[in-house]
Amino acid sequence: MTDKYKRDPDGQRQDGVSGYPIKAAGMEVFQGDACMSFPRIRGAIYIAIAALLCLLSGGCHTTVQNLASSGEVDRHRPNRFPLTFSAHNFSAYCFSAWGCKVIYDDMYVVRRPDNVLTGPLKGPDHVQQLDAVYTSGDNFPPPVVVTWRSRDGVPHKDSIDLDQIFRDRRIVHDVDEKKISEIAVIANPEILLIVDDRTLSIYMKAFIPLKEPGNPANRYSGMSQNSVLVYTKTY
Repeated sequence: MTDKYKRDPDGQRQDGVSGYPIKAAGMEVFQGDACMSFPRIRGAIYIAIAALLCLLSGGCHTTVQNLASSGEVDRHRPNRFPLTFSAHNFSAYCFSAWGCKVIYDDMYVVRRPDNVLTGPLKGPDHVQQLDAVYTSGDNFPPPVVVTWRSRDGVPHKDSIDLDQIFRDRRIVHDVDEKKISEIAVIANPEILLIVDDRTLSIYMKAFIPLKEPGNPANRYSGMSQNSVLVYTKTY
């Protein structure tokens, strides 16, 4: 694939978007480029429509029944509990760290200069605002390699085995299973790796469709999307 963007010596696109390749639908693309196979685009569109209508309708049972004429939804089986996943999306974030670098699936997803200290994490609400931007294939690539220096300059390095952390393949969420729609499509969950000074944490963020609005006063609350802490280690 021809790289049509100007890049600096570190490989970063000069328009501010990362220039490191990511894998999507069996092909190598650059983050920010619109490349994906048509079957996956079609499937993603159906899922997005289902999720959007869930939010607009305030619940997911009626939405999926109305979409049942589409081939993608026809092939969807009722959800089984506990919920499990076979693919995921991923991102890594570094806060209060010098020269943070994260290698995921043999690619740099974070590559900060050694002389740069990243800004601080602004609390739990900040974590909830973070999303995964790298589309992965089936679970799981090799362990994630993370190197950085904490705020005090002490170097750290670790290898994080997501395959082991999520060995039961369960979607980690904080929703009562009785409130989850049995028939709505559940998208691949997001896995977030966060370095914060001397602490490394793994969160899972899943988009869980609800039978009824989570907030009766808000008809658009038919989906739960909280990040839940799965793993943490302090160095």
